[in-house]
Amino acid sequence: MSKVFFDTNLFIYMFEGLEPYRSRVLAIRERMIDRRDQIVTSAMTLGEVLVKPTKLGQASLIEQYDRAIRSTAKVVSFDPSVAWRYASLRATHTLRNADAIQLACASHFGVDLFITNDTHLFSLNVPGIGFIAPLDKVPL
Repeated sequence: MSKVFFDTNLFIYMFEGLEPYRSRVLAIRERMIDRRDQIVTSAMTLGEVLVKPTKLGQASLIEQYDRAIRSTAKVVSFDPSVAWRYASLRATHTLRNADAIQLACASHFGVDLFITNDTHLFSLNVPGIGFIAPLDKVPL
């Protein structure tokens, strides 16, 4: 069983139906279910995914997205132990705050794979994360 971190963009692709990314994420997710892998994400992902339906006042969509994420993924919180990892990442890499938070949460939880489409993250080597990979390079 592997632990795989889904960056925010993967959930947005699934929920908003953005092709061809949506089909790719769903195929990866199905393969993960078959292998009994664990999806991991951060509380920040949940917040980011809820921005659009909140702006639009779509309470049922807010509840649907919240339920979908929390029922399929381990949602990791940003707490003091993660803050130390965040500080280290920001001190040693040129990262946006959001990216550093995501990586710190994934690192703290010790994920095997971090999947994202943020190209500036692919070359990073982060302790606690086995690999950082683009969506189109994740083997099925």
